[in-house]
Amino acid sequence: MRRVRIRPLLALAAALALLVSHASPAQEAKSVKLGTTADHTKFKELQREFKSGPEVTQACLTCHTEAAGQIHRTKHWSWEFLNPDSQQRLGKKNVINNFCISVPSNYAFCTSCHVGYGWKDANFDFKSEQNVDCLVCHDTTGNYKKLPGLAGNVLAQDTEMPPGSGKIVKGIDLAKVAQKVGKSSRDNCGACHFFGGGGDGVKHGDMDSSLAAPDKALDVHMDASGLDFTCAACHKASSHDVAGSRYTPTAKDAKGALMRGREGDDKRNPATCTACHDLKPHKGKARLDNHAATLACQTCHIPTIARGGVATKLTWDWSTAGQLDDKGQPIIKKNAKGQVVYDSKKGDFTLGENVVPEYAWFNGDVRYTLLGDKIDAGAGVVKINALGGSPNDGKSLIWPMKVFRGSQPYDTENRTLVTPHTAGNDDTAYWKNFGWEKAVASGMQVSGAPFSGKLGFVKTEMSWPITHMVAPKEKALGCTDCHTAAGGRLAGIEGVYLPARDRNVLIDTAGWGLALLTFFGVAGHGLLRFASRRRTR
Repeated sequence: MRRVRIRPLLALAAALALLVSHASPAQEAKSVKLGTTADHTKFKELQREFKSGPEVTQACLTCHTEAAGQIHRTKHWSWEFLNPDSQQRLGKKNVINNFCISVPSNYAFCTSCHVGYGWKDANFDFKSEQNVDCLVCHDTTGNYKKLPGLAGNVLAQDTEMPPGSGKIVKGIDLAKVAQKVGKSSRDNCGACHFFGGGGDGVKHGDMDSSLAAPDKALDVHMDASGLDFTCAACHKASSHDVAGSRYTPTAKDAKGALMRGREGDDKRNPATCTACHDLKPHKGKARLDNHAATLACQTCHIPTIARGGVATKLTWDWSTAGQLDDKGQPIIKKNAKGQVVYDSKKGDFTLGENVVPEYAWFNGDVRYTLLGDKIDAGAGVVKINALGGSPNDGKSLIWPMKVFRGSQPYDTENRTLVTPHTAGNDDTAYWKNFGWEKAVASGMQVSGAPFSGKLGFVKTEMSWPITHMVAPKEKALGCTDCHTAAGGRLAGIEGVYLPARDRNVLIDTAGWGLALLTFFGVAGHGLLRFASRRRTR
């Protein structure tokens, strides 16, 4: 009988046990693609019931101690911006537009898109850390909603909205939202920026809910199954201060690709095409690269706007608002596509999809018509924002624009635009009582501006440089979209010679002359060769 060797068997068993003990942790390893380094469900500060947004913020600040102070220093918080070039005090709080017109006296309604809680009037406490809304930018559940009329507050309990309507709005479980916070997504930014002007796609034309999960044809960068950029991929934030501004936009970035850490690049705008694509983005195609000295990239690569299935507003006529039906009730009219084209509260609209932009020279300088600025209503159209630019200033490129046209109230005596009180449930709100005089008197009082009591309507115009909905190169404009005798995209652009669009008799004559001389030269050379060949034989 053979003797069994015990010692080798014990060694083998120990080795197997060691392998098993090392294999288990590896199988439990978490994905390296996690979007966060912290599991907020494990934080005791968030494992409780929250009755309001500020309570959540207080919990957030126990770890993120400097976040509120950073937010306080941004335009997203103050809604105010001093343009260093024009010295105009701008920002959402101060400018007038021809969509919903203005913020003052409509705070509770407008500030549903503020990154804070409780901004209902001019007495809002901008120094309060608890008033900062962390969740609106960091929610990943999709369940965090801020309703108009609540001054940026959220409902933590089931609430009847509006009061007396019998309609119950379900309260948000703030603890669940707080435990699932993460990096900002397109949905976070889009909750406000897709819906600017009072509805989906209304204001910008190149930003609407179709960008939440776009395909490549709609936006080559945000393509949900491709590059899948978030807004923050380009609008990089440092200390919560999001890069990019419509008040001081970068119209021409002549410094080439932006490199992190390089001296001076930290002061540049990272949200330009050049910042990533450099000054010669068309590999091996010098002729196309030459175009970049005259054209913004967006001019060719955003052939149309509002092409994701969401229409954008093109005109808004406030002068026709206030029409009521036979029973004295407000009216809503829709077109064949089901789009609202008339609302008693707002007047007439026109909308469009796949809209061809308008084009203009633009150097980044934007001047606004602010409250108190004198206007000339008799001159035709008042430009609410005037964009600078020319072919000769060395700072301009040809840009695509959405030009929004409207008609809005103004003070005929003082010759100024006005800030009407539109939203609200009080006696002076236009959407409640349809009385312009009351609404404007109330709004101007809140704005601290004089009102003569005499009203009229003036045509206005506002230009929005287009920069989103970037199409892939296969869908970009072709040569003949601009280089054509009539009807080209740049038909109205002056200061640049555009072959096929433009003609110069002298150049044409010289060109044809050179072509004929070349022809005769080649023909003569051929004849001489033919004759000399016969002589040789």
